[in-house]
Amino acid sequence: MSEAEPEESGMALEFPGERHVLEADCARCPALVACREEISWGTGDLDANVMVVGEAPGAGNPEVETWRGGNWTGKAYTARHSGRRVRELLAEIDRSDAYVTNAVKCFPCDGEGSNREPTETERENCRTHLLVEIETVEPTVIVATGKHATTTILALEDRTIDGFVDRILAPIELADLGTTLLPILHPSYQDIWRAQLGYSADEYRTAVHDAIRTALDDDSS
Repeated sequence: MSEAEPEESGMALEFPGERHVLEADCARCPALVACREEISWGTGDLDANVMVVGEAPGAGNPEVETWRGGNWTGKAYTARHSGRRVRELLAEIDRSDAYVTNAVKCFPCDGEGSNREPTETERENCRTHLLVEIETVEPTVIVATGKHATTTILALEDRTIDGFVDRILAPIELADLGTTLLPILHPSYQDIWRAQLGYSADEYRTAVHDAIRTALDDDSS
C-alpha cells in the first residue's frame, strides 16, 4: 500500500500543501518547545466553510515517507492513522478543502516517546492562535474531534460542557463566534466509543457526514 492511501478504504488522498503559520518559532510553552520537532500549523482553504479542530499533534513517525504526522511535517492531521482518517472523512463529503488545525499546535510529549494531554495552561496559551484562525476562516461549522478540542473552542465563549459523549453529533450554536460547533469522536478512539454509542463503523461515518451536511444546510449526497 502506498503512503498516499489510507489504510481503511484505499481512497487516494492528496497530501495537504501550504500551511498557515501564525507565529513562527512560537515559544509560549517552554515544555512544548522542548518536545516538538515542528509547530503543526493549520492547512486548507482560508475561505472554507468547514473547519476541523483536533487536540494536538502526536509524536508521529519520521521514518514514514509522507504521512509522518504534524510534529514532523508542520501540518495538522498528517499522521498515518488519525490524519488520514479525518481527511478521508472530509473527502467523502467533497470537503477536502476544509481548514484543518489543532487546539494546541505542538506535540505534548510524556517523556517516554508518546503524547500526554495538553495542560490547561498550554491550551490557554494556544487559544489565541485558534481564535485568529476561526476569525480568519469564518467557517459555517467547526468539527471538533474529541473532548479537549471541544472544550477549547467552547472556552472562547467562556462556556463549558458536561457529558461530552452525550453531545457527540449534537450541534452547539456559538453566537459570539458566528458558527456551529459539531463535536465528534477523536479518530484515535472512535472505534471503541462509537460501538458503545450503538453505531457500526458505516453508521457512524454516515451520521458524521449527515451532521456536517445539516450544519451546512447542504442536501447533496
